[in-house]
Amino acid sequence: MLNSPIPGILAGALAALAFCSSVAAAEPKLLEPERAFALSVQPIDEKSVEVRFVIASGYYLYREKMKFAVEPAVLASTPPLPPGAPKDDPFFGTVETYRDQFAVRLPLAGAGPGLKVTVKAESQGCADAGVCYPPQVQSVTVVLPAAGGRPGAPVAATPAKKSWFN
Repeated sequence: MLNSPIPGILAGALAALAFCSSVAAAEPKLLEPERAFALSVQPIDEKSVEVRFVIASGYYLYREKMKFAVEPAVLASTPPLPPGAPKDDPFFGTVETYRDQFAVRLPLAGAGPGLKVTVKAESQGCADAGVCYPPQVQSVTVVLPAAGGRPGAPVAATPAKKSWFN
């Protein structure tokens, strides 16, 4: 019988594949920032909207990095951000962060019933895996409800991904 190099090559290829698979499994699978920090805006009344972030498990947003703008209306005052959890951050020192979710109501000036407004939210966050995202801006356009009307439905900045099974 001839000595064939094929079994040795095959064994080497399988070992390399196993090594690459274990290295790939060790790398964290990071979400896109708009999925890690999902933004939605709900028109509450003719003079305010609520901005809500739903933060994926294993991720957090920096409270101090939150900024909001509204067009064509403007913010009537600086929105009161809820307190965050203290964190000793290697990049920014002691900071406050948000996990899971948080919401803030934005008071509007120059707004009225039926006005279409675009809310821009700038944020920055990180994954617990040690990866931080650059600051990002997400935008959502909503229509303010009629005076005395019911709040509008929340509008997501990034629609949910469709599944093959739904």
